[in-house]
Amino acid sequence: MKTLHTKLLAGAALAFAAVLAPAQAAINVLTCEPEWAALTQELAGDKASVSSATNALQDPHRVEARPGLIARTRNADLLVCTGLDLEAGWLPLLVQQSGNAKIGRGQPGYFEAGSFVPRLDVPTKLDRAEGDVHAFGNPHVHLNPHNIALVSVQLAKRLAAIDPANAAFYAARQADFSARWTGAMRKWETQAAPLRGVALVEHHRNMEYLLNWLGMRQVGTLEPKPGVEPSASQLGQLLAQLQQQPAKLVLRAAYQDERASGWLSQRAHIPAVVIPYTVGADNESRDLFALFDTTVQRLLQAVK
Repeated sequence: MKTLHTKLLAGAALAFAAVLAPAQAAINVLTCEPEWAALTQELAGDKASVSSATNALQDPHRVEARPGLIARTRNADLLVCTGLDLEAGWLPLLVQQSGNAKIGRGQPGYFEAGSFVPRLDVPTKLDRAEGDVHAFGNPHVHLNPHNIALVSVQLAKRLAAIDPANAAFYAARQADFSARWTGAMRKWETQAAPLRGVALVEHHRNMEYLLNWLGMRQVGTLEPKPGVEPSASQLGQLLAQLQQQPAKLVLRAAYQDERASGWLSQRAHIPAVVIPYTVGADNESRDLFALFDTTVQRLLQAVK
């Protein structure tokens, strides 16, 4: 009887421990950029362990494949990236070093967000003398929330394909996200009406999808060519250009150096505006919804 009683107590303890133990995430997801980590988390909830290869204060064009990142890549079931050559300088080597064949290009474990949205700035010819030109178009697609909506549909489907046991869960999460996101886009577009037609200078051509969505006009870039930092003489030429073609503000992402935009702001007497660019750049941009809340409000404050 004592032995039976002991076994029953042990069985009850194991069952109780199983109830208290946190649910094991079904899949490991590695994203190339924070915006896709945030979107994946919206869709996958506790069914996935999600991390990003980069943070919001890193230039997504340039990433070092450290041992910890290689280990996360090796263990990933799904790799979610922008694509369109944004990560061309580091991702192929990272995947190769990881030895994880299931997340290679063309495999179900590789998801390229940029392939599901309309693209801007697709070059008619390729000439590396023109700087860091992307052959498949401008890759900074996430700054138009309509693109986020399009990607969410396809990403939910891919999560379901990788983890079919939870397919219904991902579909329900996507439907809920879509409803909330549609309402948020209506709010942002109403708030941002005063921004239509506003002229600005941007640091790098990474804001085109944002400007296209809001109806703003870019009249110059701090970089003389994509990926090439400006010299003093080039900034002087841009300042002279603004005498003929004025701008209301100079815009940069949080990860970009502040010196060039500060120089132009001071001499052209226009505000220098920093937007988070992606999730996690500051305390106000903790998720995708807050990212666009913050972005729209900072632009509106600059043109008051």
